[in-house]
Amino acid sequence: MALHMTRRNTTLFAIMVFLWGLNWSAMKIALAIAPVFAYNFQRFGVTSLFLLSLCILSKVKIPKERNVYKKVLIYAAVSTIGFAFTSIGLVSQTSGVGSVLTYTQPIWVFMLAVPFLSETFSLRKLIGILLGILGISVLFLKDMGSIMSLSAMVLVLGAFLWAVATVYYKLKLQNIDPLLVNTGHMIFATVTLFLISSLIEPAFTSWSWQYVSILVYSGLGASGIGMTIWLILLKAEDATSLSSASLIVPIISLFLGWVLIGEDIVINTVVGSLMVLIGIYLVNHKLRQKEKISSKKSSQEAP
Repeated sequence: MALHMTRRNTTLFAIMVFLWGLNWSAMKIALAIAPVFAYNFQRFGVTSLFLLSLCILSKVKIPKERNVYKKVLIYAAVSTIGFAFTSIGLVSQTSGVGSVLTYTQPIWVFMLAVPFLSETFSLRKLIGILLGILGISVLFLKDMGSIMSLSAMVLVLGAFLWAVATVYYKLKLQNIDPLLVNTGHMIFATVTLFLISSLIEPAFTSWSWQYVSILVYSGLGASGIGMTIWLILLKAEDATSLSSASLIVPIISLFLGWVLIGEDIVINTVVGSLMVLIGIYLVNHKLRQKEKISSKKSSQEAP
């Protein structure tokens, strides 16, 4: 949890991590049925239709400045390539390794946010992020045998590009409606991945109710609602703190696996979860203290 969030943002964050936590297993199932690019363009196609409908219904203002579209295009391209790398890496890895390596993202955000967003370097934040990532590693200890492989490096590259997109959005796009940005991203991803799939993958014919259900859930829930909430929160929150708080997603994924399909909760699950939560606390706690100090100064300076 992000300790410094308002009640509204905390509620949005809870919805987002639930959607993403449930989606992790759904994605793994889908990638066992469909080729990587076919699954992703179909998923993002569902998202695009959903978000376009929302844009029309909510009468989103279309910016007139041309440079806005250039910035959205850059964000969309980086994010799409990152998603593709994550999916490619996940095909050859377990969900555990996928979670650990994908959620190295806060480290990359932290390293990029200090020089590019002028976020303050904090040893406490760095220790908190490292502790959180170590906690995720403990969660999936039994899967760590394939951590050193080409697919693992592809997953890390996907995490790095997610971090680049996060920092770029915070730097260049946080004044643009998040719904519009995510819609542009999803349309770009759908078209790009459709072209790649058409060129290098066999035609997909393995349609089933299970696969369609996953497409609808991933498209509407994780990519449509979840990613839009991520951008909304990114406008208001510190990039490093928000990214570190997202480390809770693998814990949610494990908990849902226990509730829904009876997966075992073992000692490393408890220990790893505690490490992640402590890490998130360390990253966010100092920021909260700074906000209190800033608030006190403001009240003292007020006439």
